[in-house]
This record gives sequence, structure tokens and C-alpha cells, in this order.
Amino acid sequence: MLGGAGALLGLTAGIAQAAEVSYATHCVPPAGITPVDGTTKVEITAPATAKVGDTVDVVWKFVQAASKNPDIIDLPADSVQPSGVLKAAGAQTADIAMQGPRKNPAIPKGGAMVLSDMTGKLKLTTAGEVTLTPGAYTVNAMSTDTKCTPTETVQKAATIQVTAGDGTSDPTDTASPTDTASPTDSASATPTESPSETASATPSATDSGQTSFTGKEVEIPYTCQSPIGQKRATSPIQINATKNGGSYDLTVQFKKSVMDSPVDIPKDSVKPSMEVVLGGADKGTVHVEGPTNSAPIKSGAPIEIPDLTGTYKPGADGTSTLSPGVLTISALGTTTTCKPDSTAVSLTLDTTAQEGGASGGSSTSGGTSSSSSGGLAATGSEDHGALKALGLVAGTAVLLGAAVFTFMPGRRTR
Repeated sequence: MLGGAGALLGLTAGIAQAAEVSYATHCVPPAGITPVDGTTKVEITAPATAKVGDTVDVVWKFVQAASKNPDIIDLPADSVQPSGVLKAAGAQTADIAMQGPRKNPAIPKGGAMVLSDMTGKLKLTTAGEVTLTPGAYTVNAMSTDTKCTPTETVQKAATIQVTAGDGTSDPTDTASPTDTASPTDSASATPTESPSETASATPSATDSGQTSFTGKEVEIPYTCQSPIGQKRATSPIQINATKNGGSYDLTVQFKKSVMDSPVDIPKDSVKPSMEVVLGGADKGTVHVEGPTNSAPIKSGAPIEIPDLTGTYKPGADGTSTLSPGVLTISALGTTTTCKPDSTAVSLTLDTTAQEGGASGGSSTSGGTSSSSSGGLAATGSEDHGALKALGLVAGTAVLLGAAVFTFMPGRRTR
């Protein structure tokens, strides 16, 4: 029986071994946060023996993450994902891509960071001793990355004794992560295309007695600046108008989602507004705004930007154009300002100048708010698409990502 068991083991990779190493680490959070230094402790598990041609599984376990969650905000469950590179050397050299699932318990303010185990695969190509050493890694939290690199020579954490076998040698074949999820969320993608439509053939009001005017949906790329970081995103936007005497009641709609809420957001804590840009015969801006969120928003749910409303009082005679402008999102005591990288005309109106109208200034008369408390009554259909925070909802995404490595055990001044 013992002989049979030994023969069976000889056909497969040897019993797994685990070894722990610690090393000084320099971590760079998102823009606006000072880089910090700390100590990373990891345990690498790999087979003790294997044959050429075998593909072996390797596990990177964080014994101690180089951070604590600072006293800013609770991190929700399943919001943090690690990825990194494990270096193979000796008889075979390779950079093994490692990645863990976005799996973590809820982490309270001041609590220890908990990172999932990262896994990867390595196809063995050469007989001899192959050593495994942890290298740089990235922690993605709330769609932002904190990048950490060793600042000292890291000791090997595991060794695989590779014997000759029947496998085909392929020295260029390196490992890939077993978890195929990207280390960054799709919502953090930056816009790669210019607006799909321009000002041509935009809907236009005439003197035919028409009172309702539907604008064209235009793709607007934004660069958003929070108190500590920058983010880019593109959103389809449509401007509609209803004639009201000599003025126009405007409704600005966000037609498509961009991302989900990174955290639980309380009721009445997010308020959007925009400055609609006037062109053509008229000049200036029109202020429009929306109500605060009427219900709490759970982590992972869409953050819906409601219809933004305001009144446009023309300041010039002729053909005037309306285009999406600067968007402001106020939430949780912070302000995120999103400026369009380029804009496009959504609506064209034939206007008649009104006393006190825009014409180079801000057209805010006519009461853009329906209540003295500063909130707006919800308007329009609830099936309009959602602008999901443009990746920043008051900067919380960047704030949380940066928070991951703000406080480091054994932090040293560089």
C-alpha cells in the first residue's frame, strides 16, 4: 500500500509547502494623497516537487496587509480586490500574475484591512530549482488603485524542485490569474471617444405655436475633480424645453448609467446641479438642479441622477443653442466638479429677448427650485437612465481607495 501511494505521488506535483516573508513596502494611493511606507507580510503556498510540463497552482496569502482602514468611512463587504506579481527565478524565470476575488468582510472605520488570497498558475518548463518571491501588488478599493512596491530585497518564499518529465517545454508560457475579474471596475474606464453627435440637425423651435421641444441625446466626456482626486467618464445627456410665456422651462436628463454606488449612501445626501451653456444668438449659462436622493442607496445599486430643472429667460433675438456644461455633485459634505472635455448642442431654440434675460450672464430667474428648503420636486419619468456618480460621488470612490493605505502599521518617514 505504501509503495502504491508513493508511486501515485510521483505522478503528480509534490505536497504543498507554505513559507512566510515580510518586506518593507512603499504604497502610492490615488492622486492627492501622500505616499506612505509600511510592512507587508505574505505566505506563499506551492508544491514542493513537480515535473517539467506540469502546471502548478500557487497561492499568495496576506498574513498582514500594510494598512488599516482609517477613521473615514466603513468599507462595505466585497469592495476590495488585490492583484500582484509573484516572481519565479532559478531554473526558470517568469512573472506570475496573481489575483484575488473581490471578497472581504465589512471593514469598520479603524479596522484591520482584510485582503483575499491571490492565486495564479505556473507551467514548469525546465528541470531544476524554481524559487518564488513576492513582488509588487495593487489594492483596488471602490474603483481606485493603491500601488505598492517593495523597497528592499525580498527573500524567496517558496521553492519547487522540478524534475525532468514528459511535458513540453515552453519557456515563454507564464502564469495567469485564476480569477478572471479585472482588478479595476469597468466604471473607472476613461472616455475613449468624442461625442458621437454634433450640433447638426438639433431640434429647433419655430413660430408655429409649438410649446414643447425635445433635444437630441449627446455624449459628453467629463473630467471630474473631487477634493483629493480626478476621474473621467462619459454620459449621454438630453436637454428638453417647454415654452412658458417668453421663457422656457428646461429639463436636463442623464440617459445612461456609468457606475454603481461604491458605498451605502444615506437619504438626502446627494444633490446634483449643472450650468447649461448658451450659444448662437444668446450667451451665458442657465442653472438647473435636481432634488436630493429620496431614499438610501445601497452599495452596488445605481446612483440615479434625477431630472435637473431650471428656467431659461432668453437675452437675445435669434437662434440660440443649449449644451450640457459643468456638473456639480454635492454629497456627504464634499463637492465634486465635473467639467466637459468637449460639449455638443442638444437643443436649438428660436428666442426673443426678455428683460433680465441671459445674454452673457446667468439666466436663473423664474424659480429653479420648487421649495424654499433648496430641494426640487422630482420631475419627469422614473425610467430615465442613471448617471452613476461619474465614478466619484462626492469623491467617496477616490477617498475610499486612497484610504486603504493612508494609515500604515510601523509607518516610517521617508
